[in-house]
Amino acid sequence: IHDAEKCFFVKHLAKTCLGGIVCPSVCRCDEGFVYCNDRGLSIIPPLPLTAAILYLQSNRLGNAGLPPSLERSTSIRVIYLYANQLDEFPIHLPPSLRELHLQDNNIRTLPRSALAKLPLLERLHLDDNSISTVSIQERAFSGTPRLRLLFLSRNHLSSIPAGLPASLEELRLDDNRISTIPTHAFRGLSSLRRLVLDGNLLANTRIADDTFSRLSNLTELSLVRNALQSPPVNLPSAHLVRLHLQDNGMTHIPRGALDGMRRLQRLDLSGNNLTTLPRGLLKDTESLEMLLLRGNPWYCGCNLRWLHAWLHSRGSAVTVRGLTCQGPEPVRGQSLRDLTSLMEQCEGPPPGPSTGAGVNPAEKDVGGDNETLELTVKPLSSDSVLVSWLCPQPAPSFRLSWLRLGSSAALGSITETLVPGERRQYLLTQLTPRSHYLICLLPLRQEPSFGGSTPACAQIETGEALVSSGGEGSDKEGQDSELTALPLAGIIGGATALVSLLLIFGIFCWYGQRAGYMSGDSGSYSRGRGGKHYDDYVESGTKKDTSILEIRAPPAGFQMTAMAHQPLQSKLEDVTYIHTIFPSSSSSSQGGIPDIDYAYT
Repeated sequence: IHDAEKCFFVKHLAKTCLGGIVCPSVCRCDEGFVYCNDRGLSIIPPLPLTAAILYLQSNRLGNAGLPPSLERSTSIRVIYLYANQLDEFPIHLPPSLRELHLQDNNIRTLPRSALAKLPLLERLHLDDNSISTVSIQERAFSGTPRLRLLFLSRNHLSSIPAGLPASLEELRLDDNRISTIPTHAFRGLSSLRRLVLDGNLLANTRIADDTFSRLSNLTELSLVRNALQSPPVNLPSAHLVRLHLQDNGMTHIPRGALDGMRRLQRLDLSGNNLTTLPRGLLKDTESLEMLLLRGNPWYCGCNLRWLHAWLHSRGSAVTVRGLTCQGPEPVRGQSLRDLTSLMEQCEGPPPGPSTGAGVNPAEKDVGGDNETLELTVKPLSSDSVLVSWLCPQPAPSFRLSWLRLGSSAALGSITETLVPGERRQYLLTQLTPRSHYLICLLPLRQEPSFGGSTPACAQIETGEALVSSGGEGSDKEGQDSELTALPLAGIIGGATALVSLLLIFGIFCWYGQRAGYMSGDSGSYSRGRGGKHYDDYVESGTKKDTSILEIRAPPAGFQMTAMAHQPLQSKLEDVTYIHTIFPSSSSSSQGGIPDIDYAYT
C-alpha cells in the first residue's frame, strides 16, 4: 500500500509539473480543449500550458480582460472570442495563433502593430463589427503573410481594403457599403478562390472593366443583392465553378457573358427582371449542373426556342429551377420545357411584317441573332387600335407615342405615354375615326450603348364612325376638310398671342429693372453679404439640369421655321424626335413612370 500511494503521488506531481496550472474551476478541459464559453467572464482565468483551443465566446470580456500572460503561450492555435465586449483589436494574443474568431463585437480599428504579432495567422473572422475603410491602418496585413481567410461581413466598409496579403484564398465583404471597385482593388490576389460581395451598392458603371479578370484562380463569385443591370464584364472564366447573381434586378445578359466557363457548375440568376436569354449564352457551360432562374418574368416565345432545345439535349444532366413562363398569356404558368408543340411552330422562316394587321409574337423567330424591335398595330374599332410589340432584349420601360397625321406631316397633336417593361400590348382609345396615325415605340434603357435607340414605327388608318342619323354622315367630309386647317390656324394664333405676352412682359421687366437701378447705390447684384455674387440655383436648393430635351436627327441640329408668311415644307428624311425625359424614381416600382399620358404639339 505504501508503494502504491508513493507511485500515485509521483504521477500526480509529474502531471502538475508538466501540465502547469490545472483546469480553472469555472471552465471544463479535455486534453488541449478549454471550454470557458457562456460563463459571464469579464477576465480570462489562468489557463493550462497545454491549452491549444480556447472557447471564450459569449462572455463579457473586454480588452482589459485579456491578461498579458496570454502572449507567452506557445501551444494555443485557435481562440474563439466572438460575442464579447471588445471595442479594440486585442493585443495580448499568443504568436502561435492560427485561427482567431472576433465576430459580433464592436471593434472599430485594425492596427498594423496588433496584427504583426500574429505571423502564423491563417484565418481571421471579423464579421459584425464596426470597422470602416479609413479605420484599417495602412499595410495592416503586412505582418500576416500566411493569412488565407478574411471575413469582414457586416461592417462599415465603403471600398475594398487595401494591402490585402497575396496568400488570401477566401474574402467575404458582404453587407457593407461598397459602391465602387477600381482597377487595382484585387491586385496581387492571384491565390483568391472565393469572393463574396453580397448586399453592397455595386452597379455596372462603378466596377472597372478588368476588376475581376485579375482573379485568374477564382472558383466562386457571389454578387447577390447589388444594383447590377447585367453581369460585370470580363469575369474570370478559367476556373469559375459557382456564379451567384440573384436579386440584382438585371434586365439583360450579354451574349458572351459566360464564354469560356467550361468548369461552371452552378449559375443562379434568380430574382432579376429577365424576360429572355440570348442564343449561345450557354455554349461553353458543358459542366453546368444547376441553373436557378426563379423570380424572373420569362417571355416564352420563339426567343427561347434555343433554350428549350438546350434543356432537352442536356436532359437530367442539369437541374433547372424556376423557368416558368409569365408571358404570353396562353402559356402563363407553364414550364418552358413543356412547350414542345409551341416551339415546333417556330421552325421555318418567320412570316413577313404587315402594316395594320396583328402579328402573334409566338409566331416570330426572335432568337439570339435578331435584336430588332417588332411593332404591330391592329384596328379594333373606329376609335381604338391595339398596339403589340416583341422586344428580344428587355427594357425597364417603353415610350409609346402616337401622332394623327394631317395635311402636313410636320403638324399634329402628339400624345405619348410610358409603358412598364413587362407589358407587351397597349390599347389606344378615343382616336379620331377615318384618320391616319403614326405610332412609334422606343425602348428606354439605362445603358444607351446597349441595343438600338431608334424607335419602331407603324402607320394605320382608323375606320369609319358609327352614326345615328344620315345628316351627320353627309357632312363628314366637309368637317374633315375644315379640321385639317385648324392645327395651322391654331398655331399661328397661339404664336401671335405668345409674342404679345412676351413683349408686354419684357416692357414690365425693363421698367422694373430700370427703377431698381435708379434707386440703388450700385449696379452690382448683392444680397447683403458683402457684395458677393451668389448663384440663384444654389441658394434655392435647386440643381441646374441641362437634360431637359433629347434631340436626335441625321443632321445634328434644330431649325426654327418662320410661320407667318411661309408654309412648312415637310421632309421625311429629316425627322427630328423630341421627347420629354421622365426622371427615374428608386421608390417607385415602375421607375418614375407617370400615371397619365402627356400630349404636346
